[in-house]
Amino acid sequence: MTSTPAAATGSNAGGRRVFLVVALLVAASALGFVAFGNIGENLVYYWDVGQLHDAGDKAVGATIRLGGVVKEGSVDWQPDDNHLEFIVTDGDREVPVECSGAPPQMFREGIGVVVEGTMTSGGVFTSERLMVKHSNEYKAPEEGMSADDRKELYRTVEDL
Repeated sequence: MTSTPAAATGSNAGGRRVFLVVALLVAASALGFVAFGNIGENLVYYWDVGQLHDAGDKAVGATIRLGGVVKEGSVDWQPDDNHLEFIVTDGDREVPVECSGAPPQMFREGIGVVVEGTMTSGGVFTSERLMVKHSNEYKAPEEGMSADDRKELYRTVEDL
């Protein structure tokens, strides 16, 4: 007996269909696992100071990125202990923050910051990650700029 090309093609097409169905099931299962499996444990919420206060006890222990401005006169940097304390404010409410590690070079009072960490039951936000907000706009001195204008331009980048 000789096999015909039509018979060989028919059995081969059935095998391809089974392979395709199995591949689609595996892909769908993987996608479902990624989409729904433990995603809540990996979320980091971004809150401002008001939202953190409004959350109350719900904020305690959750990983949060807190955004606000460093309050003037609140920075206490202890380089020997590698410990930084300051207050983040939104203008109305305040949150005391404690960070371990050296602050970024651009960190100073009055600048916008984002700290990632957790709120303690004692009302202090503890963090090991501190990011400063800054403008990415570069302004070079222009030719013919007056001395006063140059001083103003340099003042905007001092302490950076």
